[in-house]
Amino acid sequence: MMEEAIRALPKAEVHVHLEGCLEPADVERLAREAGEAPRALDLTGMDLSEFLELLDWTCALVRTPDQVARAAYAFAEREARSGVAYADLIFNPTHWPAWRDRLDAFVDALDKGFCEAEQDGLPPVGLCVSLLRQQTATEALELVDWLLERNLPRVVALSIDGNEAAAGRTGPRFSTAFRKAAEHGLHRTVHAGESSGPEGVRDALEFLLGERIDHGVRAIESPELVAQLAEQRIPLNLCPGSNVQLGLYPDRSSHPLERLRRAGVPVSINTDDPALMRTTLVSEYEETARAYGWSMDVVRDVARTSIEASFCNPDLRRRLLAAINAWSP
Repeated sequence: MMEEAIRALPKAEVHVHLEGCLEPADVERLAREAGEAPRALDLTGMDLSEFLELLDWTCALVRTPDQVARAAYAFAEREARSGVAYADLIFNPTHWPAWRDRLDAFVDALDKGFCEAEQDGLPPVGLCVSLLRQQTATEALELVDWLLERNLPRVVALSIDGNEAAAGRTGPRFSTAFRKAAEHGLHRTVHAGESSGPEGVRDALEFLLGERIDHGVRAIESPELVAQLAEQRIPLNLCPGSNVQLGLYPDRSSHPLERLRRAGVPVSINTDDPALMRTTLVSEYEETARAYGWSMDVVRDVARTSIEASFCNPDLRRRLLAAINAWSP
């Protein structure tokens, strides 16, 4: 009953990575096509750095435009199965070695797959192009200049991700790039407060002008920061299943999602890397709702936040908000 109600609930997904959406069967096929030996995709006992290395390996198998377009179409199919009406999809060019010098072709192939998906009635997808924390300030500005020069309709935001603990403090390094993006009307979404503490979230707001925060869970360690997020209505795009699988928290009940929500911080539920983590958005909603004893009214409020936090066009946002207001379980 709850599963079908959640599937029918109008919602967006705003924190999900293309790199983590290649199904194990697809990875095995890509390995065969590349002439490489397959690898086990078991995340048991894996930490964040090991997980990111696995992502690099899987993405390196994608070498042709058809493979890219196929991955885009498959992503839209995945979202449709969970009842997603719009998705902001993050991809990081540094994970895709065959495409680092031909980013135009990569985005064109993604766009082809998404256009075909929309023609077949699957949900629309916006792209958030992500920097890696280990990149230089010059590389960051080059990416922003490329995005502004191309002005690609499919690209809705600049993002940044990667292991904050390994990279150290990087907010000041990327401030110029993110400020330039903001000045030219490009949205900003920032991974912070996962492997870093609340200071990473503060830097995301102060230096990177983040409109929303991907993860951000460790803001809970600073009551002042939680109050700021609530007052300024900064959404946290949370991935509780991912945080548990990668060892940030031992289980869902100890995850701070509910404490953040009750403190007035806007929160959404997302999958992060669903294929590798063997999860779906419906199951993430369902398991979270059960962990905290949520009513369907609370579930709807969280889904409403996902729509409000998304970078979809204003007309689609109005239609989705009207649909969720009219929805009943």
